[in-house]
Amino acid sequence: MLIAGVDEVGYGALVGDVVAAAVILPADHGIKGIKDSKQLTATKREDLFEKICAKAVAWHIAAATHLEIDKLNILHAALLAMRRAVLGLSVAPDKVLVDGNRCPDVPFLCEAIVQGDCTIEQISAASILAKVFRDRQMVELDLKYPGFGFAQHKGYGTAVHIAAINELGPIRQHRRSYAPVANALQELTEEA
Repeated sequence: MLIAGVDEVGYGALVGDVVAAAVILPADHGIKGIKDSKQLTATKREDLFEKICAKAVAWHIAAATHLEIDKLNILHAALLAMRRAVLGLSVAPDKVLVDGNRCPDVPFLCEAIVQGDCTIEQISAASILAKVFRDRQMVELDLKYPGFGFAQHKGYGTAVHIAAINELGPIRQHRRSYAPVANALQELTEEA
């Protein structure tokens, strides 16, 4: 049975895409150390990213943009990214296992598993691919927009990030529907 594990990353970030990955692993993949991406160092995640991509039966990474997040809300945007990841697989899965409590709209048997990224290897593999991909996006954004610290906080609402938004103003990729960004925009409007 081909099981696709699915996970997303960037749900709580203030900037950028919400990224999802879908991964089908062969039973005999032999990759050691696959676990929830949050339990791994950045170096280990990068190493596992390459191994998972090389050995997976199929894998696909997809996203929903900051504009889609603002239009749909983060839950529906995350489900859209997961749907895109599953539909982008080059091999159809027999079943889809999703981290969380909601399944995306996919034409396959699908089950949501709370904390599945800690217990299901395929979901853990998907969490690694999504995390590495999004972290790379944040490093690129950091090069384009120095001063925000994206490479360090990866777009999440740290004190440093919020202070930078208030000082420098939001960039195009900031999620306008998120309170810290909306508040900064409101203050800029009032000052103008």
